[in-house]
Amino acid sequence: MATHRIENIRNFSIVAHIDHGKSTLADRLIQTTGTMAERDMVEQVLDSMDIERERGITIKAQTVRLEYKAKDGKDYILNLMDTPGHVDFAYEVSRSLAACEGSLLVVDASQGVEAQTLANVYHALDAGHEIVPVLNKVDLPAAEPERVKEQIEDVIGLDASDAVQISAKTGIGIDLVLEAIVNRLPPPQGDETAPLKALLVDSWYDAYLGVVVLVRVIDGVMKRHQKIKMMGTDAHYEIEKIGVFSPKMRDVTQLGPGEIGFITAQIKQVADTRVGDTITEERRETAMALPGFKPAQPVVFCGLFPVDAADFEDLRAAMGRLRLNDASFSFEMESSAALGFGFRCGFLGLLHLEIIQERLHREFNLDLIATAPSVIYKIHMNDGDVLEMHNPVDMPDVTKIKSIHEPWIKATILTPDDYLGSVLKLCQERRGVQSDLSYVGKRAMVVYELPLNEVVFDFYDRLKSISKGYASFDYQITDYREGDLVKMSILVNAEPVDALSMLVHRSRAETRGRVMVEKLKELIPPHLFQIPIQAAIGGKIIARETVRALRKDVTAKCYGGDATRKRKLLEKQKEGKKRMRQFGKVEIPQEAFIAALKMDS
Repeated sequence: MATHRIENIRNFSIVAHIDHGKSTLADRLIQTTGTMAERDMVEQVLDSMDIERERGITIKAQTVRLEYKAKDGKDYILNLMDTPGHVDFAYEVSRSLAACEGSLLVVDASQGVEAQTLANVYHALDAGHEIVPVLNKVDLPAAEPERVKEQIEDVIGLDASDAVQISAKTGIGIDLVLEAIVNRLPPPQGDETAPLKALLVDSWYDAYLGVVVLVRVIDGVMKRHQKIKMMGTDAHYEIEKIGVFSPKMRDVTQLGPGEIGFITAQIKQVADTRVGDTITEERRETAMALPGFKPAQPVVFCGLFPVDAADFEDLRAAMGRLRLNDASFSFEMESSAALGFGFRCGFLGLLHLEIIQERLHREFNLDLIATAPSVIYKIHMNDGDVLEMHNPVDMPDVTKIKSIHEPWIKATILTPDDYLGSVLKLCQERRGVQSDLSYVGKRAMVVYELPLNEVVFDFYDRLKSISKGYASFDYQITDYREGDLVKMSILVNAEPVDALSMLVHRSRAETRGRVMVEKLKELIPPHLFQIPIQAAIGGKIIARETVRALRKDVTAKCYGGDATRKRKLLEKQKEGKKRMRQFGKVEIPQEAFIAALKMDS
């Protein structure tokens, strides 16, 4: 099969907020172009994971090649890249956008522009995309297409007068979308005779084929048995299999300029394929490598420990397998006195953490305990060294620390006017600094600077509950700033519990400590001696609760006689209790850890 004429190729992605109908539109495009037989169609074809379907979110960017005969009689090849909508997967979005020339901006006509839509549109504009606005769900009684068009123009600054109005669920207007893709999006540029230059967009592990690499050819031609070189890692391979997704894998003989497809080349590990790398021919190299992508930086860290210590090796194997398909997830071994052996893991955000935990539980049947999420702190020492710390347990001696710097983010929150007061109050509580507040119709757009430490805990849940789910939130990390941060330790029977220690701002330490000890008081079962639970900063106790002792009635066998007999027994018991408290070990049940770590701040 010859390569297609470059002017008849269109590469585009769909940009949208969660639940605005992105995957449903992708389904309709696949169906309308006859790419998949009717009997093979399922809801959300491109969301292959169970979690994606259940939660209605896209986690992994997927690609599909559509063949479309336009009204002008020409045959077009449309390469669709379905991108995730959630802030945690923004790096997936930036990769997909780099491989395309245009985007469909899908906005729910009943809900309007959301914070995440904004972020992804700016990614698309940065990538130099032509953008076609699409209003979805116009058949709903609550749809207000005219108001949403205005909103797109006011908030994003895009001309939405000729926005395509569709209903992806019922199939209204899908042919208009296909015509808009063909007529309004530009074809790719490229030279077939130039040396091979291809962008490595994504890679994942397949049990039968090894590593499958998704590529976008810029110049030149890719063929089977061609010897290629990855310019970033200087690795050499021979292409074994080359093909396209429609949406199942389909072999082709070659890929030309502007085309998107996959190759396999006996690559053993996903880590060997750097996303954003440039692939060129071994003998005829291209002069300039492509700029590539910034590597995905883990933002949130937490410890994952098996509930049953015997599962540790299974957990290690499971994490290794997940890492094969998700290069943005990192882990290293750690041990805790309270929880035994486990791993310190890095994630792109809280949703990413939740998804990985869920996958470990479902796909590998592991029961895990996660410690409180923390972020990367930069510790400036008196001797001029700067240490990076993602585990409060590793905190150096306070006397040697000059200052602690924490990451700050710029958060954009879009909320209906009714909930604005509560949202502002929440941001103020979390040490936020307001930098902008503007109105779009009846909705307020607030821009806040916030410490990431305050956001990873439960900010998103709180925001959703105070706005009844209507507020949307997007953030990007801006810089590191000095903060008055202290390490708060939790002591149970005068023994520090490492899994519960955390870095908090001095102004919030007392409140956080009091909540924690009250919670633990309910969770730790009574022992035969009394147990003090304390929250401490260094040597200073800031909160305390006591679990009362179980009392055995030692005087039950004393009938009659002198009261001194009873007193003597009680004195003896008191001595025993004192000794017990000195040498007794407090058993903290696993449930207590899980509940304490899930605690609401």
